[in-house]
Amino acid sequence: QVQFVESGGGLVQAGGSLRLSCAASGITFRLTTMGWYRQAPGKQRELVASIDSSTQTNYADSVKGRFTISRDNAKNTVYLQMNSLKSEDTAVYYCNVYNSLWPYYTKWGQGTQVTVSS
Repeated sequence: QVQFVESGGGLVQAGGSLRLSCAASGITFRLTTMGWYRQAPGKQRELVASIDSSTQTNYADSVKGRFTISRDNAKNTVYLQMNSLKSEDTAVYYCNVYNSLWPYYTKWGQGTQVTVSS
């Protein structure tokens, strides 16, 4: 079945960096547009970045210039390099397939917690 396993989160000081990884299974990964999402306490889940099968990327305005999404099709893995972290980046980060219906997804992985201390 479809499964996403996120890792790499942690506690970091403002201005620091983290690299998140997400191992995907149960999908034809190399043909699939993937996204990183996050949900902060008391807020709705939001799309952070996406990468399609041709490695074209898109980013939320709040992370442009600081975050980089990439993928390794040989490992069925998508990454999120996060630099210049801010306290407002604190959230649980998830990966999933990306398409226009993502707000209606009901199946998510466990996510990985990112906490940025100021």
